[in-house]
Amino acid sequence: MDLVFSDSAKNELENLPQELKVLFLNRLKKMMVVPPRKRMKHGIPCHVVKVTKQARIVCEIKGEKIYVLHCFGSHKGYERWYRSYK
Repeated sequence: MDLVFSDSAKNELENLPQELKVLFLNRLKKMMVVPPRKRMKHGIPCHVVKVTKQARIVCEIKGEKIYVLHCFGSHKGYERWYRSYK
């Protein structure tokens, strides 16, 4: 599967600390082989992937492409984004 990054995901990934960026890149490589299965609640049409206890990747799968929408380095940023859908 191919990865396609949104502009916000690129900016968020570039602004992460180096140690966390390495974890994100390893997880993204794994996503290309084994696509995520966990869907979000409340009818949000996205998948969420845990990178660490705090960090998350939000993506959407369409056909053979995985669209990476956000890369959250902390749970606080992820929660703020998630609550905007409720």
